[in-house]
Amino acid sequence: MARSMFREVFNKVSKPPSILMVAGMVAMMAAMAGPAVAQVTTDRHAGYYYPSPQSSEEYIARVDTVPGSDRRTRIAFVTGLAAQQARNPFPPDFHLFAKGDGAQKFILVSVNNQKYRTLYQMRALLAGLTALSRNTPVFQDHAMPENLTFLDLCKLMGVEQLTISDGDVMAHQITIK
Repeated sequence: MARSMFREVFNKVSKPPSILMVAGMVAMMAAMAGPAVAQVTTDRHAGYYYPSPQSSEEYIARVDTVPGSDRRTRIAFVTGLAAQQARNPFPPDFHLFAKGDGAQKFILVSVNNQKYRTLYQMRALLAGLTALSRNTPVFQDHAMPENLTFLDLCKLMGVEQLTISDGDVMAHQITIK
């Protein structure tokens, strides 16, 4: 319906429409369409793996992506972590997923409703993952591995975004630059 109205108005105009006229028409159609158009989200994982993020930040990595890091690299990392968790004599407290066309988005979700209920607890988990990361060969080969974090490890693999969530009501998104 909106398209036919748009064409009808443009057919009555004898000269090409101005930018202001086009902007006005788009605004009018958006208003007529209602809130569904205004609330479109670009995060297709929100509402499925985690609630819509309430906060976000940008992390400037201290390293560059390793040449050759690709979808397979990131999926192998996630799979390796899951295998390591499965070998433990206790259930995991969190799961890590690789999503996106190139698996360039990591999602870390708590599955233990007694742990990682706040952003501060999630940051503590990231600090724990940092400690584990510093034992990896890729960090040991770096000039100053003590300055690198789990987010730097993500950057080395080409991860662009990490979303952390308590699996219930809290989600925080980190863009890795």
